[in-house]
Amino acid sequence: MTTQTFAARPTNRLVSSRAAKLAALAAMATLSLAACGSDPTSTGEPVGGAEPGSSANASGLACPEGKLSAEGSSAQANAITEAIVAYNAECGDKATIEYNPTGSGAGIKSFYNGLVDFAGSDSVLKTESSDGVVEADKASERCQNNPAWNLPMVVGPIAFAYNIDGADKLVLNAEVLAEIFKGEIKTWNDPKIAKLNSGVDLPAENITVFFRSDESGTTENTAKFLSKAGNGAWTDEPSKAWTGTGEGKNKSSGVAEATANTKNSISYMEWSYAKDNKLSTAQLDSGKGPVELTGESVGKAVAEAKVKGSGNDLSLDLKYAGTGSGAYPALLVTYEIVCSKGLPADKTAIVKDFLTYFSSPDSQSQLEELGYAPLPTELQSKVQTAVAAIQ
Repeated sequence: MTTQTFAARPTNRLVSSRAAKLAALAAMATLSLAACGSDPTSTGEPVGGAEPGSSANASGLACPEGKLSAEGSSAQANAITEAIVAYNAECGDKATIEYNPTGSGAGIKSFYNGLVDFAGSDSVLKTESSDGVVEADKASERCQNNPAWNLPMVVGPIAFAYNIDGADKLVLNAEVLAEIFKGEIKTWNDPKIAKLNSGVDLPAENITVFFRSDESGTTENTAKFLSKAGNGAWTDEPSKAWTGTGEGKNKSSGVAEATANTKNSISYMEWSYAKDNKLSTAQLDSGKGPVELTGESVGKAVAEAKVKGSGNDLSLDLKYAGTGSGAYPALLVTYEIVCSKGLPADKTAIVKDFLTYFSSPDSQSQLEELGYAPLPTELQSKVQTAVAAIQ
């Protein structure tokens, strides 16, 4: 398995654009770390206590040394890449953290097979059998018979990105999207699309649909939205494998690049990839008027989600239909799937420290410029409590 070491050399253009700033932070962090270990005025104990081989910094991070590997959701790739770079700048590159965006399905399998230390997934561990495997049970076995927790970390709005000459604004709804993705609406000037876009000059051209060919939590969450909000137009059971029409492309980057390079095309993808490829995104009308995809409109929808997990397992029940005015309901949440207990102590120390940083208000506030939305304050607090409870 090829692993991309984002901490050492960020490959994403969005992260690279901040390289100079982060390099400066890293230099400052290196200088400050030399002093803060003996600074009697340093505030607070590091989360979980400083482990051997670590040195607490002024922000309360323990900054342990060692190596951590993770893989999974490509939806959060831009966000976690940024968080790794910023965490290492805070800690003077004491730990090596590698994240490989192989997709949610692959990440979960690598986690419960013991190949990585935690996984990123756009859907929670399944508690029922799928292809003879109960993901939650397999993950518990991997954690030395301790529960694995689903910790929401990154809110990734699902953008319905399109490439139509002259259409600077496009309004769609879940029912119309379902019919496009099933191949029932075939041209852009179809009356159902035209009805939502009065005054827009829609071409009489065939619609090209691109979908994720790999198993993807983004696919599953898109199907959940279409199923729950589409007035019965989407009848397939949501899953990580696409069941609609179109041409498959690998990973989020694949569908984004294909849409950017193909006129009269549309696809579903995380907002960050639409922004990175300068793609237009449709507004959604859920019955209360068109809603543009923004951090604020996504935040309104996330705030309506309910925690359905118990204790420190924070799996969410997202509300795709019937959301309030101004809410953008097509979204996914990427979870970091972690052992509540059972990893080696050196790995646990880095997992806790890094996720403490990733879930912090400082880190979360930086996500919108990358095409994500920060966790709501109340949920953020629950995540931080759960991270602190990892043993």
